[in-house]
Amino acid sequence: MWRNYLTVGIRALTKNKTYAFINIIGLVIGLAACLLLLVYVNYETTYDRSLLIEGLGKGLRVIELFSDDHPRLTATEAGALAGLTRTAARRYLVSLVHFGYADTDGKHYWLLPSILRLGQSYLEAARLPRLVRPFLQRLSMQTGETANLSVLDGHEIVYLERSNSPRVVSIGFHAGARTPAHVVSPGFAILSTFDKPRLDAWIAAHDFSRFTADTITDAAAIRHKVGAAARLGYSFVHQYIDIGLGGIAAALFDRHGSCVGAISMTFQLQRYPEETAIAQLLPPLQDVVKVLREVI
Repeated sequence: MWRNYLTVGIRALTKNKTYAFINIIGLVIGLAACLLLLVYVNYETTYDRSLLIEGLGKGLRVIELFSDDHPRLTATEAGALAGLTRTAARRYLVSLVHFGYADTDGKHYWLLPSILRLGQSYLEAARLPRLVRPFLQRLSMQTGETANLSVLDGHEIVYLERSNSPRVVSIGFHAGARTPAHVVSPGFAILSTFDKPRLDAWIAAHDFSRFTADTITDAAAIRHKVGAAARLGYSFVHQYIDIGLGGIAAALFDRHGSCVGAISMTFQLQRYPEETAIAQLLPPLQDVVKVLREVI
């Protein structure tokens, strides 16, 4: 059978040479275009490790060493924490001092406020906070409470945008603040969008510290809380991070159905017990999330 097909094909090619030539050239051009497109897509979506600047990665790792537990570091301490030699760590620390991001007394090094320019560049350039800002402002004016946009970064919730309540004193987290995901409502709202394998991997990779008597630290309890948020479409936390404070949040999706963060509100539980918060704060919060889904 295949022999007959081949014979018929050869006869057709020799009988209509011009037509066959045009078809073959078109086929070759099409295949070449497809191959070039595949090469381009592969180039844009992958990278050659030889292009990486390992020194930059190590320098950023040194910056991330500074924390509440390590506000000041010696070169020896920085090297031990970053997995570098003392000499290499000192070179990165001295460079930070030279470029105005750190200071030293000759032995210890500490970061300067100018380091905030690195994070501020993201807040000023990122599209999501700018899109959400007017909707947060409207939500704050409507409810009289502080509204926040946040995302999940590893084990922590990072607050990207905040609209203060019209009151003289407002509570909540400022833009750039980081807090463990298991003690704030946006954490559970975002985790509720994870599938089971992804949630199990996230829980297994992190430790859960207790902040108050109400903080949940057990893996089973966290799974239950995440499951409740998935069923309800929102998350409510009661004194998980501080006595007297509550929070409510809903996951924020883009038009393709992907979770891009969460919209949340933090408030005094004395003013908004759970039933009151759900009745008065949740509806306008969900309205904002619904509208934003068509915008993002």
